[in-house]
Amino acid sequence: QDELVPRVLAMESLDFIVKPATEFARDSIRLIKRCTKPDRSEFTKVAIATSFGFAIMGFIGFFVKLIFIPINNIIVGLN
Repeated sequence: QDELVPRVLAMESLDFIVKPATEFARDSIRLIKRCTKPDRSEFTKVAIATSFGFAIMGFIGFFVKLIFIPINNIIVGLN
């Protein structure tokens, strides 16, 4: 009976690792099978939305830099 306890613990620890891995693999395969290649209109929509996002973030960065350059010059000029 003492030999049985380590085997049970080993099987439980192995099951603790193997079960989530198999579930992840199964879910990943299901996701890949459901994915489809976007058509031209869907791709265009995504590309335009991404371009607008990049442009907006660029303008925000530009204006933040534009505002902080004079502030930085004032702070550095005080020393």
